[in-house]
Amino acid sequence: MKTENMKSTGRLVSLDFFRGATIAAMILVNNPGDWGHVYAPLLHAEWHGWTFTDLIFPFFLYIVGVAIVFAFSKKLSQNVSKKELYIKIVRRTIILFALGLFLNGFPFFELSTIRIPGVLQRIAICYLIASIIFLHTSWKGQLAWGVSLLFVYWGMMAWIPVPDIGAGIYEKGANFSNYIDSLLLKGHMWSFTKTWDPEGIVSTLPAISTTLFGVLTGHWLRTEKTPLEKTLGMVVYGNIILFIGLFWHAWLPINKSIWTSSYSVAMAGLALICLGISYYFIDVREKRRFIQPALVYGTNAITVFVLSGIVAKLLYLITFNAPDGGEISLKGWIYNTFYASWLNEYNASLGFAVTFIVVMYLLMLILYRKKIFIKI
Repeated sequence: MKTENMKSTGRLVSLDFFRGATIAAMILVNNPGDWGHVYAPLLHAEWHGWTFTDLIFPFFLYIVGVAIVFAFSKKLSQNVSKKELYIKIVRRTIILFALGLFLNGFPFFELSTIRIPGVLQRIAICYLIASIIFLHTSWKGQLAWGVSLLFVYWGMMAWIPVPDIGAGIYEKGANFSNYIDSLLLKGHMWSFTKTWDPEGIVSTLPAISTTLFGVLTGHWLRTEKTPLEKTLGMVVYGNIILFIGLFWHAWLPINKSIWTSSYSVAMAGLALICLGISYYFIDVREKRRFIQPALVYGTNAITVFVLSGIVAKLLYLITFNAPDGGEISLKGWIYNTFYASWLNEYNASLGFAVTFIVVMYLLMLILYRKKIFIKI
């Protein structure tokens, strides 16, 4: 990794804002004070359906797609060879995947049981595939790839039978996506399920489509259309795409855990609407008075995500003797002393999470003020 000074000219500030708000939300929902007392919108849907929390990961993949267009279009205009771009793509993919494995293994690194999939690993794979597609196709080809992956996934889920279960089943642990995970990732999956992974193999296909929706948006933002036309286009197309995803739900349930095609489409529609609104107010009308916290997060997004994961684990791992003679983690002591002692259970849990993102913000603010932006 390296640090760079961020250029202020020609940068899509709304994209940094959207990225930062998304990462802040991700850290918020990942770090409640007490997992037993979390407000429903801050938890993933139990299975089918969606909550606020289910918007976060697809939003980030969508943002990755938008950024691909701006980053590589600039390089190509400077006559950077595709070979050089491939080196950059592969290098970034390896680093992201390795960081994900590091977070999964930290601090004991039990390689025999380490979880192989994860958030950063999925970002790495989606970035790799979407980048390759971008470099070798026009926007029409990218649209074709995105739609094809959605239908390939649906076809596999609907028509390939699972032993003792059958085809076209979308129940937890009893579907084609989960079955493939159980075959290829045995012993290396999410500890809460053990038999399938929410960032598994087959479900990565529609996740790539989510990223390609972002790529298509990047093309739209680089057209010669007026800012108002771009804004209206994003909001109108976003609502159309959202409607398609909701309509598809009748046949293929919206489900984050297996990243169904209907989920990919619906979340892309919402992301397009949110970016369109952000673009209008931040880049067109330049209303930027209260956006600095999101920019602080957005300009060092991967850094703050990795750091938050390390800190969260350390808060559990650092323990000491409790007054009752037992053992308590540092997180437990902080939570009980400063939150649970005077707030109700749900507000105490939320208060801890909010404090966590504020602390992460203050750490990133140091880098931001020194104009240090860690690029992978």
